[in-house]
Amino acid sequence: MSAGHAGKPKTWRHWLYVNLHPPARHRRGLSPLNRLVVLVILLAVGLAILQSEPKLYVGNEGLFRAAEIVLAIIFLAEYAARIWIAGENPDYGPSIAGRLRYALTLPALVDLVVLVSLFVTLVGSEGVVLRLVRLIRIITLAKLGRYSSALNAIGSAIHSRRYELMMSLVIAGILLLVSSTLLYMIEGEGQPDDFGSIPRAMWWSIATLTTVGYGDAVPHTVIGRILAGFTAVTGIGLIAMPTGILAAAFSDALQRQREEREARARNREDR
Repeated sequence: MSAGHAGKPKTWRHWLYVNLHPPARHRRGLSPLNRLVVLVILLAVGLAILQSEPKLYVGNEGLFRAAEIVLAIIFLAEYAARIWIAGENPDYGPSIAGRLRYALTLPALVDLVVLVSLFVTLVGSEGVVLRLVRLIRIITLAKLGRYSSALNAIGSAIHSRRYELMMSLVIAGILLLVSSTLLYMIEGEGQPDDFGSIPRAMWWSIATLTTVGYGDAVPHTVIGRILAGFTAVTGIGLIAMPTGILAAAFSDALQRQREEREARARNREDR
């Protein structure tokens, strides 16, 4: 494929790269090819959901199998195309090593897992294994991440605040262990079924710290109830801490995306 005018793609691989890799596309929005891929992804997820309903699946096995074959062929072609066009991406380059680096990235690994799950169901398996593989195909939704700026913003926000979120997780783990241990010491003898061990008491601590409060296990002693109240109040702050961290991160990520869109718009105007 050659270009008739300057600025147009010179090869099929470059054309495919521009139309499959959203950042390489200068126009806003998804290319028609990527819109088709998104539609196929949604159909694949819908198919996996419908297959979990016996009234729909039983008696229509042939139809579902034919749909799986079509999806497997489409996703195999997409995966092969993405490996091929990785040579156009300056982050990887045209070498085999560059394509291998792309194949080990998270989006490529998600593509591979989805592809393998489709072919495993086609080969056939039994019972629980088959149901598990079909449920794994729900992660096909993760393939949408490369097409959604909102999902990319979420990923960027979480990555930028990973240390703060990890610290929140550590604090939550400490509070969980301390409250479970204290409730085991205070309530364990009187309620062995609910608080007879630290792991048993952890169920109560999790429900209380997350402010869910199922009520299936409650302390009966005065000291236990005082501790429960303190744990519940602490849980409010525990939930608010990562919420505030993520809210600030999302705001920063959206601001960066807004600035990038404005910069791309200025570049298009300059051209």
